[in-house]
Amino acid sequence: MRRQYLESEQRFRALLESLPKVAVQGYDRDRRVIYWNDASTRLYGYTAEEAQGRLLEDLIIPPWMREGVIQAHSAWVEEGQEIPADELELQHRSGELVPVFSHHVMLNEHTADPLMFCVDVDLSDQKRAHKELDFATRFDRLTHLLNRHGFEEQLDESLAECRRQERSLVLVYLDIDHFVEINDALGYGQGDQLLVELANRLNRERRATDIMSRVSSDEFVIAFPGIHDPDDIPRLVRKVEEVMRAPFLLEERRCKLTACLGVAIFPGNGETAGELIRNADVAKNRAKLAGQGQVVYFNQQLHDELLHQHRLSDRLEGALEAGELVLYYQPQVSASSGQVENLEALLRWIPAEGPAVSPAEFIPLAERSELIHRIGDWVLEEACRQRARWLEAGLGLERIDINFSGRQIRRPGVFEHFEACMERHGLGPRDIGIELTENVLIEADDATLTGLRRLHHRGFRIAIDDFGTGYSSLSYLKHFPVTALKIDRSFVRDAPNQPEDRAIMEATVFIGHRLGLEVVAEGVENREQLELVREMRCDLVQGYYFFRPMAAADIERLLAGMVPGSADLSS
Repeated sequence: MRRQYLESEQRFRALLESLPKVAVQGYDRDRRVIYWNDASTRLYGYTAEEAQGRLLEDLIIPPWMREGVIQAHSAWVEEGQEIPADELELQHRSGELVPVFSHHVMLNEHTADPLMFCVDVDLSDQKRAHKELDFATRFDRLTHLLNRHGFEEQLDESLAECRRQERSLVLVYLDIDHFVEINDALGYGQGDQLLVELANRLNRERRATDIMSRVSSDEFVIAFPGIHDPDDIPRLVRKVEEVMRAPFLLEERRCKLTACLGVAIFPGNGETAGELIRNADVAKNRAKLAGQGQVVYFNQQLHDELLHQHRLSDRLEGALEAGELVLYYQPQVSASSGQVENLEALLRWIPAEGPAVSPAEFIPLAERSELIHRIGDWVLEEACRQRARWLEAGLGLERIDINFSGRQIRRPGVFEHFEACMERHGLGPRDIGIELTENVLIEADDATLTGLRRLHHRGFRIAIDDFGTGYSSLSYLKHFPVTALKIDRSFVRDAPNQPEDRAIMEATVFIGHRLGLEVVAEGVENREQLELVREMRCDLVQGYYFFRPMAAADIERLLAGMVPGSADLSS
């Protein structure tokens, strides 16, 4: 019998040793170690010799668990209450905690010599993988800030606490201005470095309760909870602005950057994390429309405008397909002879039902989407078709000018498409001209300027529209491939009574002529303004004093001599 018992014990020990990744320890009635396999050494750091005879609670049980372990062991030995298998964090020799799944087996139960064996499976790899997965689903890998999902979870918890305390919360949505250009010019490595530096700056300024996230490539959101005094709101927003004030170091150069901020406030601008983020994003988008470094606070008007623009955008796409878009034409009159020389094509939207929609409303909307390209193609096609028809009819007219936005001229192949359309309608360089604002020219890349220079050399007329309202100086004119200046109506309106505006107009006309450019005065609405622009020797006049924009049929009657101009230039 004794022999069978020894053989059984040897087989049991051999089985335990054959499990290299399973840590097994044996303890006597007093919880002293009687068995310690190699896997236990790897898991807990003690050799079998070091562990032999020592108490379980002194070896691997953290201090806060020791009393409970002793009581559980006693209850099993004395009352037969088994210790359930469970996930635990036990203590390594170094003091670090080790996650394990621990299962307990009692041998010689109900005898004077019970033995407890603990079978521990190391969960470190699984826990590490779980943490990495949790990090990947809740945090941004580059900046180590919360991602949008993790941010929304914490923000909802923070909002619940604000409700209990009857406090406010401010959410700031930050969008770096022209970040795409930084990536294009310096590379994604420098762009990533900038994002990490910005995240570090924001982190240094945060309070313990503040929450931050990188929600997209160059966008961050920061929540400031627990606000009692409304005067603290602008102070916290300025705190975010100040983070951007210090230059960033990129490629060993100090670069000054700006960011647009949208601000939403709980509870007035939203009750949930999703609502606040969405409304702060709306305010941020409005800030970007206002220019670099702008701050906009969300209000109901912004929401209503956004809803209106969304519906208007849907209607605009339908209007293009339904033929509700039409071209009107406004004549440009010779200041000396009174003859109609050119026309400017102006887009109008006349819905089948309801009033006309202002170009000031729908054109900026189209420019924020790909719809501007479809509309631009239609305008070009319609203007060329109309010009060809009037040429065939023999009506006296030099040219039709059409407007191009910055987004349109940045479109690849835009000038090739322009020339192909003209060729298809049998038109030459003197039949259709281009109008661009000075800001579009200033922001144009090398490819765009090269395309414009090619058109210029071929004899196309290229005018700077609304001249004087942008950020250029007159000295820039020599760098642009242009043939004409159109002085903005604001100068024409104020010049009779404002010496400063008059001086700017006179300088523009003088320098324009010295550079061989044609000068057009826009917005002439009365006799006094007309006399002034004639005195300054402007070449062409455009404005309501002579002609409002007209439908093509009215233009035909005008050019055919059926309708005289509304003013007599010869007097």
